[in-house]
Amino acid sequence: MTHFRKTILHETLAVVFLLGIFPLAAFIAHAQQRPLLTEDVDIIPPGTLRIEAGIDFLQGAKFPVSGIKGDLTRVGVIGINFGMGPNVEFQIEGVAQNFVGINSRGPSAIPLSLAPGVNSTNDVGDFTLWAKFKLRNETRRGPSLGFRFGVQLPNSNQARGIGLNQTNAYGSVLVGKKFGHDGRFNTFGNLGIAILTAPTQLFSQNDLVTYGLAGIYRLNKQFSLAGEVNGRANTRPGNGPLGTESQAEARLGMQIRASGLRFDLAGIKGLTSFTHNSGVTVGITYDTPSIFAPPR
Repeated sequence: MTHFRKTILHETLAVVFLLGIFPLAAFIAHAQQRPLLTEDVDIIPPGTLRIEAGIDFLQGAKFPVSGIKGDLTRVGVIGINFGMGPNVEFQIEGVAQNFVGINSRGPSAIPLSLAPGVNSTNDVGDFTLWAKFKLRNETRRGPSLGFRFGVQLPNSNQARGIGLNQTNAYGSVLVGKKFGHDGRFNTFGNLGIAILTAPTQLFSQNDLVTYGLAGIYRLNKQFSLAGEVNGRANTRPGNGPLGTESQAEARLGMQIRASGLRFDLAGIKGLTSFTHNSGVTVGITYDTPSIFAPPR
């Protein structure tokens, strides 16, 4: 077993151990409606936290700026959601560690701290701070509406060939509507803009359109089906500045509720030439009871 594989195994076991003690860890939290990326309009109850963590395995990942192609493992896809009020939620999300098994290396547009012939690299992910507001409740005829904006922080080291170590801004409109008996089919969508710094061009950025369309169908009290298409579309001629290309993926999976937790798994299929080919994600979510009093 190579050193790279041993490292992934040790990190994965550590995360699995942490997931096993989630019921006791009411001070950690979540940022997405796992296993989906599209954001729901609904807000978690005031004073509560939502805890989410997972692991992604992605084949054929591309990193155009560094020229690396390989298999990406995201260990510790984590986040923290704070219910700040009846219609306000604050979120933190990111990846504890990214591992890439390098299949090929092309020309790099930036200096890398990787020795020639190295077959793996790893780095912390860039974390994002989000604020979400629910602007309108759903009615019998009309959908619920919300708005979400965020800023991505430059936590990664671009010399490792994975993250871009850039500050980016996001904003999107959220729409949701439930159908069927007891609202068992929850549909929601996002449409917004991502202002991405061009990592190889001085004083330049690319404004991309972000989108997502998702649905969660509750089969019974324990099982739900979940699916989505989520991505970003380049607005510049051609592929846009290096590192800001169009990306999109489809996810189809399941949520399983048991012992006060929600487990999830989903298959992933990349939909553009700059997106990973395929993959799988597994994770767990824990909603805490009310543990703090939001300011009035």
